[in-house]
Amino acid sequence: MPHKYTSVHYNDYLKLDDILSSQKLRSEAVGTPAHDEMLFIIVHQAYELWFKQIIHELTAIRNDFMTDAIDERSIFQAVGRLDRVIKIQSLLIDQISVLETMTPLDFLDFRSYLFPASGFQSLQFRKIEILLGLKEEQRMTYNKKPYHTVFDEDKKQELFDIQDQGTLIDWVEKWLERTPFLKFRGFNFIEQFKKSVEAMHKKELKEIRESEYLEEESRNNRIQMIEKTQEYFNKILDPKVHEELREKGEWTLSYEATIAALLIRLYQEEPILHMPQLLLTRLMDIDEIFTNWRYRHAQMVLRMLGRKTGTGGSSGHEYLKETAHQHQIYTDLHQISTLLIPRSELPPLPEDLKKELGFFFTIQSSAS
Repeated sequence: MPHKYTSVHYNDYLKLDDILSSQKLRSEAVGTPAHDEMLFIIVHQAYELWFKQIIHELTAIRNDFMTDAIDERSIFQAVGRLDRVIKIQSLLIDQISVLETMTPLDFLDFRSYLFPASGFQSLQFRKIEILLGLKEEQRMTYNKKPYHTVFDEDKKQELFDIQDQGTLIDWVEKWLERTPFLKFRGFNFIEQFKKSVEAMHKKELKEIRESEYLEEESRNNRIQMIEKTQEYFNKILDPKVHEELREKGEWTLSYEATIAALLIRLYQEEPILHMPQLLLTRLMDIDEIFTNWRYRHAQMVLRMLGRKTGTGGSSGHEYLKETAHQHQIYTDLHQISTLLIPRSELPPLPEDLKKELGFFFTIQSSAS
């Protein structure tokens, strides 16, 4: 029997009395009201509301991947939710432009009342970083201390619990490792791919050496470039060397997950790989947009404060600028582009494998 609900008013449903009464200007409290403090508070409150929605989406995706059986519907749903996160990220960047309608002098009217509050103390943004897969050893230290020192014990535990459950990239890695097409009825993808790469490079080297239009220096430079590229392929595609790179922290994804992601990227036009390709692309998009957001944030801080120290005690602009580079998460997925080769050089797939990748089915007609 369906539940019966009492009627609800718009104001009560959205808890607007609570939300709209939560802008408490510290400048007013000390008797020197600063007009733009209202804007500052509302923009950051809006950030936190959007952070909550991003956490909601990423947690749902992560939980769906915490299983040994993920069907196409789950991938489709995950891509849709990642698309939503990307749209929200565009709003986060746009909000910086709104904040920049406040001049540096407007900000200085109330900045001294903010100490030691800082965006570093945003628990929700730390949850987002962890959910996506940012490792603690990868982080820049906060005043030479771990990032979580700004939180009380209960909040620290919330962050540790997310890490313990496995991040999104942890579970995506396990999903990639289960890709069934790497060895398929006698077709060994990685062996065939290595042969194609070597044949491609041999052909390119032959063309360079036989070219009548290249000067000697240019010829040698091109030969060295191809030889170094072949060395890179050999390094990444060798399981033992790949594991050594992981131990050094130069690569994150396992060998099996890396090869699976490579196959998906190379054969993305096969129907059954469309959604997996979109999933990997959206993860890279989110990583890239957060990098842009951090950089945009750093530029805003430079514009507002120059080289002043941040309210939380960091180096301000310099710290934020460095995080834009160091806190990238899906660098492995980006670096797989180094291993891509032209469609014309791809090893051809066996017909029975193409049928598997193409949702192949037959229609039997009954005799009339």
